[in-house]
Amino acid sequence: MRRPKLRRPRLPRTRAGQRRLVQAVVAVCVLALLPATWMYVTTVDRLRTVAGVPRTQVAVVFGAGLWDGEPSPYLAHRLDAAAGLYREGRVEVVLVTGDNSRKDYDEPDAMRTYLTQHGVPASRIVSDYAGFDTWDSCVRAKKIFGVDRAVLISQGFHIRRAVALCRAAGVASYGIGVQDKHDVTWYYGGARELFAAGKAALDAVFHPDPQFLGHKETGVAKALASAR
Repeated sequence: MRRPKLRRPRLPRTRAGQRRLVQAVVAVCVLALLPATWMYVTTVDRLRTVAGVPRTQVAVVFGAGLWDGEPSPYLAHRLDAAAGLYREGRVEVVLVTGDNSRKDYDEPDAMRTYLTQHGVPASRIVSDYAGFDTWDSCVRAKKIFGVDRAVLISQGFHIRRAVALCRAAGVASYGIGVQDKHDVTWYYGGARELFAAGKAALDAVFHPDPQFLGHKETGVAKALASAR
């Protein structure tokens, strides 16, 4: 049985056709870059270093995967930054938000354990077990935990999206992008952000409900009260 021959796409032969093709390609490229441009413009003055971030009551640490039940190296670096901010008195409460969609996978509890081992009292840690993606975490921080202002902690390739989405969700925030070696995971994360920017822009415009919203929780308010 003969395989059907694949026909090569024919390029326009006329100048007018070639011009329309170039215009179409440029238009597609511009549309593809618009979300990333929006994220950059939105966050251009909101990124800080650990040493330069303003004092804020709440720090939000986004989940970044577990290895054998322990925080991955990337997540550990985020938690190290949060623990450092707490020890220096620059934040009072740490909200850890991550995935606990399965009984055998619990990012928030692993993050809590790591923080307590690094000097953050359990009473100053609040867990969000339904932070299934960045938008969900930001919306839940605002609507469920009552966070209006926060320091967000993530890797450099993700922090702009986090700040932009939290701002869209009503959380005024500064972002800290912790440093990591540029390994395969880092480059994968950076490439993934190009595609995630499109979803982020749609989330910011349409404000979809998180996968799970639930009832309001008083964990952050109680933790702040105990800090006084």
